[in-house]
Amino acid sequence: MRRQPSERSQRDAQLVEQVSQVHERSCGYYGSPRVTGQLRRDGLAVGRRRVARLMRLAGLQGRSARLYRRSKVGQRASFASVPRLQLSEPSGPNQLWVGDVTYLKVAGQWRYLATVMDRHSRRIVGWSLSHRRDAALTRAALRQAARNRRPQPGLVFHSDRGVEYAAFEYRDELRRLGILQSMNRPGKMNDNAHMESFFHSMKTEELYGKAFADDLQLRRILSSYITFYNQQRLHSSLRYLPPAGFEQRQGLQACVN
Repeated sequence: MRRQPSERSQRDAQLVEQVSQVHERSCGYYGSPRVTGQLRRDGLAVGRRRVARLMRLAGLQGRSARLYRRSKVGQRASFASVPRLQLSEPSGPNQLWVGDVTYLKVAGQWRYLATVMDRHSRRIVGWSLSHRRDAALTRAALRQAARNRRPQPGLVFHSDRGVEYAAFEYRDELRRLGILQSMNRPGKMNDNAHMESFFHSMKTEELYGKAFADDLQLRRILSSYITFYNQQRLHSSLRYLPPAGFEQRQGLQACVN
């Protein structure tokens, strides 16, 4: 006589279905930590090790890959009077923004993506894409962030020491908006780790292995991913909430995105 599946096997089979659904809803981005976090948000008490075991059995895994290399460009700028401010952990929105620029390819040619993140919630509040890495690129991302969030004077903006942030026209824009500027210490790339982490997630989860025929196609992918990142992607540092959910839970005013 054929043995009936054990109770544990039956529960595992049911859980695999739920794990697969969460993984599919994340577009295949999530590994076991975030799948576990989403299941717990859905009211299911489950351990990470069990989820990891079932994902291995089902052939499911999160995405990971190498990052693009960075390079330098020349541009008129001044670093002499840009300090690195003492950056305490923000207690609310629009206290500390961070920004950076990364490289993407379209039809074999480099494009440059500038983003602005609210450090409190990890939400991307502004971004811009261009064929040139210059102050116009970073200024466009900053202006979008300012329109979306309408911050009060005194907000701090922190970035690496890229010339597109030290350029005179960019610093003029910060002053016009009443934003204080802070930059990495020389040679200290981890001063802007939150922004680097976002780029790593975006590239490994969405962009790696894909080819883009034109700027419009890339813009659509970026817009879709940033919306997912803000509205759905779980962050361990936010108690496994997405940025928008974290802001909503704290009663913060959501920005446009």
